[in-house]
Amino acid sequence: MSAYFAFARSSFHSQLAYRNEVWANIFGKLVQVFARVAIWQAAYAGIGGIVADGVSLQQMVTYALLGGAVMGATRPERIIGEIGRSLKTGDIAVWLLKPLSYPLYLFANECGSFGYRLMTQVIPTIAFTALFYGMLPPATLFDGLMFIAFWALSFTLLFLMSALFGIIAFWLMTSFSLDWILGALLQLFSGLLIPFWFFPEPLATIARHLPFAWVVYYPNAVYLGRLSTADVWLHLGLGLAWAALFLAGVLLLWRCASTRITVQGG
Repeated sequence: MSAYFAFARSSFHSQLAYRNEVWANIFGKLVQVFARVAIWQAAYAGIGGIVADGVSLQQMVTYALLGGAVMGATRPERIIGEIGRSLKTGDIAVWLLKPLSYPLYLFANECGSFGYRLMTQVIPTIAFTALFYGMLPPATLFDGLMFIAFWALSFTLLFLMSALFGIIAFWLMTSFSLDWILGALLQLFSGLLIPFWFFPEPLATIARHLPFAWVVYYPNAVYLGRLSTADVWLHLGLGLAWAALFLAGVLLLWRCASTRITVQGG
């Protein structure tokens, strides 16, 4: 495990070399958050009220801020791109000679990047926008603690989805468009742009049961107290089941990809 910790630490420190990029990323995140909040302010102004379907404008502002935080700390395109570059350069074959797991290396690398983005982009962005717009606290202490658990689950699921899509590149021989496909699915079915309580039926029911819902929607719904205690535990269990399923898929695909590299490489 010390080797993977070293990978995570190296990933964190390597990004410190690009300090000017921090300000550009913070500015970009601020623009995204301001745009989301402006959309909901305009939508609520259009209906002439501050409550729609039992959801207040301040709750939607908080949802928009949290949605940017949850998604902003993880970069699926970076994970898929890393696999694509390793495949293109041939560096991926070197991992077959190492007593290490390539998927675990990717996870450790992303953990280091996650810590870096959390401290330099997510927290400053939330702090600034919360002071500007106001941000609701967790509905209860329980909801606040469970939000952290759901956020950790969100990070794990998002990594596993990205790794799964990235490993598919072994059969396509390119990662081109894979990150776009995953990004489109996340934009639509994670609840990042529109919470599921505004979705029409039966699309809302379908979206709530897809694994993408655990990336943004459920962490935010827990934070805002939109789920009962029983539902919180239920959906945490379902999310863990999805994570276990994706983990099995990643390990299986990596084993098949390793065999494919060995056969093609002689």
